[in-house]
Amino acid sequence: MEYNWQAILFFLVTLVGLTKLGSAIAFRVPAFARMRDLNREADRIKLRRKPFREAVKRNNLAGLGVNVAFYIAVLPFFLSLDPRPVWRHAAEIFAVLMVYDFFYYLTHRFLFHGRPLRRIHALHHQVHHPTYIDALYVHPVETAIGLTLFLGTIPLIAVSIGGGSLSAFSMAIATLLFTQLNQINHTFIDLPRFPFRSLDRITSIHAAHHADMNRGNFATLTMLYDRMFGTLEEPISRSTP
Repeated sequence: MEYNWQAILFFLVTLVGLTKLGSAIAFRVPAFARMRDLNREADRIKLRRKPFREAVKRNNLAGLGVNVAFYIAVLPFFLSLDPRPVWRHAAEIFAVLMVYDFFYYLTHRFLFHGRPLRRIHALHHQVHHPTYIDALYVHPVETAIGLTLFLGTIPLIAVSIGGGSLSAFSMAIATLLFTQLNQINHTFIDLPRFPFRSLDRITSIHAAHHADMNRGNFATLTMLYDRMFGTLEEPISRSTP
């Protein structure tokens, strides 16, 4: 096991580059640009409130701290630049995202909505009609736990497959999907059913979760575990942000 600083550097450059490229391409679509403007307008109103603004700031600092700790002290031991076939990249991405989502489902259901951390999670559930910024309106403890679950899944999968490392490229893709899906979950979306039905359903499912603290839809990347364990709730429609 070696400390591979080149792999973590490649990971970060790829992640930032793909994020910027994806954003530039997506918002050339007029329907997406309209949704971005609607969310920004709603978010500006929320950010005028000092308690909201300070909560977002504390959350961002907690997220930054966890990311820096993992990027410097953990992930360089478990990322590699070694070439591998496309199927292996796909398998690594799938494994990390699905194992993480299983851990998050359990944590979200039994800790955040159970007695141990319900009060902490209640901050996030003050939001009943989420928009983009509400993905960041989270208690720092919850943010630290959520990021640790995701980033900790990478070394867990690396060790479990016996190779000791995962592709820096595939993990950049997995992190991009993790980040974007968590943000999209909270974004106000009101798009035509065709060709945006799936995207609209994703946000409507999470909007149902925000209706109160006694609903289901505990997974964050896929509804597979909610279907398996009987906690899937029907999506709700939203007409305004």
